Amino acid sequence: MIFSEKDLSQINKIGLTTDRIHAQMALIKSGMAYSNLKKAATIGNGILKIEKEQEFHYINLFESKRNHLSMVKFVPASGAATRMFKFLFQFLNDYNIEEDSIDSYIEKTNNKGLSKFFDALEKLPFFEEVVHKIHKIIPDYNELSFEKRKVEFVKTILEVDRLNYSFYPKGLLPFHKYESYVATAFEEHLYEGALYGSSNNTANLHFTISENHERNFKKELNHIEEEVEECTENTFNISFSFQKKSTDTIALTSNDELFRDSEGSILFRPSGHGALLENLNDLDYDIIFIKNIDNVVVKEYHETISNYKKILTGILLEVQEQTFKFLNQLDSDILNDNDLESIVQFVTNKLNVVVTQEFECSSLDSKIFYLRDKLNRPIRVCGMVKNEGEPGGGPFWVQDKNGNMSLQIVESAQVDSTNESQAEILKNATHFNPVDLVCGIKNYKGESFNLLQYVDHEASFITKKNHLGEDIKTLELPGLWNGSMAYWNTIFVEVPLITFNPVKTVNDLLRDSHQVSK
Repeated sequence: MIFSEKDLSQINKIGLTTDRIHAQMALIKSGMAYSNLKKAATIGNGILKIEKEQEFHYINLFESKRNHLSMVKFVPASGAATRMFKFLFQFLNDYNIEEDSIDSYIEKTNNKGLSKFFDALEKLPFFEEVVHKIHKIIPDYNELSFEKRKVEFVKTILEVDRLNYSFYPKGLLPFHKYESYVATAFEEHLYEGALYGSSNNTANLHFTISENHERNFKKELNHIEEEVEECTENTFNISFSFQKKSTDTIALTSNDELFRDSEGSILFRPSGHGALLENLNDLDYDIIFIKNIDNVVVKEYHETISNYKKILTGILLEVQEQTFKFLNQLDSDILNDNDLESIVQFVTNKLNVVVTQEFECSSLDSKIFYLRDKLNRPIRVCGMVKNEGEPGGGPFWVQDKNGNMSLQIVESAQVDSTNESQAEILKNATHFNPVDLVCGIKNYKGESFNLLQYVDHEASFITKKNHLGEDIKTLELPGLWNGSMAYWNTIFVEVPLITFNPVKTVNDLLRDSHQVSK
């Protein structure tokens, strides 16, 4: 298509090119490229199960090397808390105090979340702050009816002129109530990161945030940093970045035309967490931990969580060391058949590479080229928890269009639910992805990989949405731990359920892992 001068100026301003726009249009028009699941990864077939004595080995291996490594904890933290309070917004919108009691409303709507919320109000980390705010606004609050008090409590949480919690990013919400203070998720990440992410008593953490929340994150950091440093005996290096505008994507109308707003400008939209690969690629560290902002626990569980991170890192370091040895050996030109067989066994058994049938018939040079290509890639070690019916992605053996098999983290949206065999494989998955990754992003020469070269661009997400009353087809980049890491070397390791404690709704803050024991 031909772009106007106005279009070209807009495209250039956000850092895109017309070629990228055409490529995005082609992806949307071609439709969603579903993953081709061959089988779920299971214990002994794609997922490692670590025995107790091995746990100590990997923890000790990590501890012996940590002060010689540069490490950073990478935390996607831009998401707003709006969805946490969805059922409370629905309650304020639908409930008529003149017609219903709250109990009858809950029974009529089968809103079990609301029932649980009201039954456990005093366990919420922000209970006292809400009550304090209410009494400032409504001095005679205690004289109100039961129903009116509950309505005002919810209003105080949500309304713009009160606490306005749904506006906050999750990282800055009150998450955990301790005896003398309330901690945010942001603060808990610092405490936890000091246990496994510090080297020589310095802990690096990088948060990807929305630009409009930067000031509040820095304000919170100024408020807590001195106390956290004193308690952990660590110095903290905290950095922030924003999702780059150059990762935004276009949308198409139902007629496959470029969607424009009422002023004729191209509509550019944020492209999902896959856009954060650019932020990850900007980091220069030996080890990168990846964990979502809402997956934190109260301090009594920090050591347990930390030990499993150390185990994953120990596995990575051990595999990485052998990988580098083999790559140097391939460079040496001193190889015999036994050497090649050892490398083949390693890539098969440790890196989960399914070697092609053509390999055995190839020339020596071709074999060396093939093995070097398979070895010289970023490595990720991913914790996997037993499937408890949580929505989201899981570990699978996937076959690409060229017939190559590999281990991948696949979201349910990437699976064609109308295909019975694919739906059955998805349904029977034994494990779930908690987003618990340890990444090695440097090669055997100490150089950082260009992570943008290891993306399966066909693993983009294409969804139908409504924008200002008009149906549009939108594009999200391959997910950060899905298609964006499709061509990494991947190791899945079973970890216990305690490592997975997301806060998807406000009621999740009532779980034991978010409550301080008395």
